[in-house]
Amino acid sequence: MKILVTGANGMLGQDLVTHLRGAGHEVTATDLPEVDITSARDCAEALDGHRVVVNTAAYTAVDAAEEHEAVAFRINAVGPAVLARAAREVGARMVQISTDYVFAGDATSPYAEDAALAPQSAYGRTKAAGEWAVRSECPDSLIVRTAWLYGPGGPNFVKTMAALAAQRDTVSVVDDQRGQPTTTADLARFIGDLLATAAPAGTYHGTCEGETTWFGFTQAIFSELGLDPGRVLPTTSAAFVRPAPRPAYSVLGHQRTSAVGVAPLPQWRAALAAVIPTLGITG
Repeated sequence: MKILVTGANGMLGQDLVTHLRGAGHEVTATDLPEVDITSARDCAEALDGHRVVVNTAAYTAVDAAEEHEAVAFRINAVGPAVLARAAREVGARMVQISTDYVFAGDATSPYAEDAALAPQSAYGRTKAAGEWAVRSECPDSLIVRTAWLYGPGGPNFVKTMAALAAQRDTVSVVDDQRGQPTTTADLARFIGDLLATAAPAGTYHGTCEGETTWFGFTQAIFSELGLDPGRVLPTTSAAFVRPAPRPAYSVLGHQRTSAVGVAPLPQWRAALAAVIPTLGITG
């Protein structure tokens, strides 16, 4: 299968290209400046001859989006709309990567794929708009929501915590935000499986199984690095006020994944143990 990956230089894009090529697909990896997804001409030219486009390009600076929502909207909503229209015109499928931030974050049980959207931040609003645009412009599309993503291809929470561990005796981490740490390698495999099984158009949640808090995640990181997890201290979101509100509850359900017979992502703790050696960090 000939697949176009946009945003291929990003953390997810790098692992996705590697996985798809390893699975035998012919992959065209693109990013700025070669392809601007807000340009109809660029999208049409890039998609020519491809059966699928996976859009991993995004404005992911959550706090900066509060001040620069128009810029975030152009990248997270206008760009996917233009790309989806080009995909429909050549008869290609589209996979759009989305986020837990499209939800209010106040639930007490996992969000189903069809749960009502209620973004509380500029970033969440622009990503929700991107979902709507892709569904509208390219009916044969897959929306894949993920959360708490990390991997070797870019800056991420795991690398940040490892750096802080080397600088400080203790680190304080919020213990009132729950989610699912998810690796880029596992998400790449999941996307590949959706395409390989010709999964029906619709929304899927690509997050690791299980759940924890940022505090619990950091304790696990310390343990994997051979460090004392007792050096990690719990705190609250009120102690770390940020421009953009963070979801208190970001756990996503996987009912649709089970229904189409695609293998779930692994438990988050096992995934962390497997990925730590690839991140280039030590205790």
